[in-house]
Amino acid sequence: MECVHFETGFPEQQLMAQILRLHEEIFEDSATLIEKAKHKHKILFSVGIEKEEVVGYKIGYEMKPDIFYSWLGGVNKIHRHQGIASKLMNEQHSHLKSKGYKTVQTKTKNKWRNMLILNIRCGFNVVGIETDQQCEPKIILEKKL
Repeated sequence: MECVHFETGFPEQQLMAQILRLHEEIFEDSATLIEKAKHKHKILFSVGIEKEEVVGYKIGYEMKPDIFYSWLGGVNKIHRHQGIASKLMNEQHSHLKSKGYKTVQTKTKNKWRNMLILNIRCGFNVVGIETDQQCEPKIILEKKL
């Protein structure tokens, strides 16, 4: 799998369409992704590509000059349990470190247990909990780069 980073802009149209399809498959709501992404500062798309197909992605943005927020991500169902999410996360973190970020933060819900476990295995620490608009708890995690 090849990992490609797109900084402060959106991937070309064909890749973006594949990311949106994958996002819709996983989260069942890609309609607002582009609109929300347009308002993020220094957005970064990290995309896993295999045989010209997007098999996974991570999207994040700068919160502060030294803190990056890893916002959204996922892997195609048929490519799960092959280490793609871990590879994308490691690639993203290496890229962020090379850009001078000191900390990466993310949030997840208890229902996304695989993501929670992956984050903890990759060195994230639980630093808090907040409640979303549907009154569901979100677990806040941080990792020093």
